[in-house]
Amino acid sequence: MGKILGIKIQNYGSLKDVQMGKLFSDQSGEELGNMVAVIGQSGSGKSTLADAFGFISECIFSDVETACDANNRGGYDQLVSQGSKDPIHFEIYYKENTNSRPITYELTIAKDNYDRPYVKEERLRQRRPNQKNGRPLSFLYLTDGKGYAFEGTGSGQNEDGSVVGEGEKVNVELADTRKLGIVTLGAMKQYSRIEMFLGFLKSWYLCYFTPDAARQIQTAAPAQHLNRTGSNLNNVAQYMYRENPSEFKKILTDIQTKIPNITKIEPVKLQNGQMVLEFWQEGFDEPFFSQRMSDGTLKLFAYYLLLHERNPRQLVFVEEPENGLYHQYMAKLAIEMKRSAGSAYGKQLFVTTHSPFFVNALSPDEVWVLEKQEDGFSVAKQASSYDFVQDLASEGAMVGDLWYSEYFG
Repeated sequence: MGKILGIKIQNYGSLKDVQMGKLFSDQSGEELGNMVAVIGQSGSGKSTLADAFGFISECIFSDVETACDANNRGGYDQLVSQGSKDPIHFEIYYKENTNSRPITYELTIAKDNYDRPYVKEERLRQRRPNQKNGRPLSFLYLTDGKGYAFEGTGSGQNEDGSVVGEGEKVNVELADTRKLGIVTLGAMKQYSRIEMFLGFLKSWYLCYFTPDAARQIQTAAPAQHLNRTGSNLNNVAQYMYRENPSEFKKILTDIQTKIPNITKIEPVKLQNGQMVLEFWQEGFDEPFFSQRMSDGTLKLFAYYLLLHERNPRQLVFVEEPENGLYHQYMAKLAIEMKRSAGSAYGKQLFVTTHSPFFVNALSPDEVWVLEKQEDGFSVAKQASSYDFVQDLASEGAMVGDLWYSEYFG
């Protein structure tokens, strides 16, 4: 599985130099946990942070030029931090499980001689097996599409150019510098570490649930995972019911206890083979299909269904789940998200929010604050790093209340 221990974003919109968690380049920070909530005033950079994750994900499935233009980003010139002459840069510090060696992924995107965005530099590093200290070895290093990659699991190259380990070093030259090297090489079994890391990035899920999309009736085609907007909600229900009917009914029973005024949720199979869901509400003798349910009920159901996926995505990013939801529901949703994320390496949840009720269910270590500085760029701070916040929380004060009362952020 795996999770991010830290991430650094440079020259991406208002995020000119933002670091969260622990990095290879800065070991002073604490590792990110399985639940990461990001708060801050409007315009502080929360949506830009979510978009940065989306940008990396889109680079995997297309190329950096397409990603720069996608989702109204406006191209590289609109994306790079205003006034910056330096390229866009990401550093991800990642770990597969408790016993594995951390991997550092560095990605730099600039403009080529044809004024097109391209991958200027790409690098993967990892320490040798049983090595706890010292600089990690590079097992993928590409500059302008040229460089090397190492086969196997324990070899690499030092900064001085010396090769360590028995894995074969292969010279690499990409045909298209707009595509990530990890995508090309990660498709080959001999590059097992690259393949593993690519699999982690491919599992990222950026959630943009919209109730109108969830009301759509799709074709009768089971789907394992919810898409970004939730428009295939009934298809996912169909898949879960097909795979294990009794387990799916248990999941629906559990979800219905968390949605106000819902007494029962039942799957119904139509004549064309499609699955739809019936929602039984208090005070009504007949059920409603999803098309007739309120926006809030559909959003809550979609979130809880996401948290019950049989094969969960390793990283899930949810932007402002409180939109369209009654404020009293938020603490319960946060608690359920924390429970779903757990403490192992199965799932990591990032959430941006304006809701102090959501934040009240979290600890200071799980909350990060984005603040806009005088120069217009954002910085990120862990809530526990503010004076008195950790002490007040240990005495019973809730983090969301402290934030609402302007003790921090």
